[in-house]
Amino acid sequence: MHCRPFHCAAVVLGFCLLNTVAAGQDAITEHIPSFFRSGEYLAEETYVADANVRRGSQVIRDFTESDTIARFVLTPRIKLGVLRLGAEWERFSFGLPHGAQLPNTLQSASLVVGLDTQLSDSILARFEAQPGLYGTNHLEGNDFNVPFLLGGTYIYNPNLQFVLGVSVDVERKYPVLPGAGIRWKIARQWVANAVLPTPRLEFQPSKDLTLYLGANIKETNFRVSDNFGDTHGRKSQLNDALLTYSEVRTGLGVDWKISSMTLTAEAGYQPYRNFDFYRTEVRYHEDGSAPYGMLSLHGAF
Repeated sequence: MHCRPFHCAAVVLGFCLLNTVAAGQDAITEHIPSFFRSGEYLAEETYVADANVRRGSQVIRDFTESDTIARFVLTPRIKLGVLRLGAEWERFSFGLPHGAQLPNTLQSASLVVGLDTQLSDSILARFEAQPGLYGTNHLEGNDFNVPFLLGGTYIYNPNLQFVLGVSVDVERKYPVLPGAGIRWKIARQWVANAVLPTPRLEFQPSKDLTLYLGANIKETNFRVSDNFGDTHGRKSQLNDALLTYSEVRTGLGVDWKISSMTLTAEAGYQPYRNFDFYRTEVRYHEDGSAPYGMLSLHGAF
C-alpha cells in the first residue's frame, strides 16, 4: 500500500491500546480470587453497499462487502498483570463479478495472546500477539503469520491519557510502524478519543447512551492460494501472493449499554479501499465511496 498521510496511522496498533485505560488502573491491580473470572467478547457485522475499484483502465464495478468479526478473550489476573487469552475470527466477503482478478473471500482465524501490566502508578503497558491463519476461502498452513503490537498508556490524570505503540508484521510492506494517540475528556459529557484504529468524538447524554462521530481504519495481510494467479487470469504472478487489504470507514454511531453488554449501531461512508499485492505491483484502489451500516454486540464479564 502507498504510504499516504493516513497509512502509517492505519496500522499503528492493530486495534485499540486504550482498552487498558477504559478498564482503568483497578483492572490491573484488583485482586480476584477466581483465576478465570473475567473476559470480553465481540460479535460484529458490517455491510458495505455497491462500490468500484480501479487499476489503471481496469474497473471492477458494483460489488458489495460483508465484514464479520467474532472475538472472545479471557482476561485473568495474575501477579504480573492481566493476561489476554482468546481467539478471533474475521471474514470479508465480496460480491465480485465473475472473472475479477481479486479474491471474493479474505479471512483470518487467530489466537489472542497478550499481557497488560502496570509499570507505575501512571504507566500501563500492553503486549499482544495474534498468531493464526490469514488467507482466503480455505485456510492452509502456509497462511500462518504472527502480527503483534507493543504499546503503553501514560495516565496524566483521570481526564487525559496518552498512548504510544508500535505494530509489527514481518509480512507487511513496512514491517514496523510506530504511532501515538490521546484520550481527552473535554467536558462532563464530551470525550475526544483520538486513538487508532477507531478515533471518535463522543457525546454521552446519559449514563447508558453514547453518541459518536468517528472512523474505523483497517489493514490486514492475507495470503492467496497456490493457484490463485492461474485461476484469475494472472498466470503465476499472483500464485501464493501476499495481499494487503485496507479500508477506511467514517460515520455516526450510538452505543447503548444494556446491563453488562453494549449494542452499537453505526452508519456512514467508506471513502477508501485498497487491494495491494505489493510484491507484484498489482493494486486496485477505491473508485468512488460507498455507504455502509454496522451492528455489533460487545461487553465484558
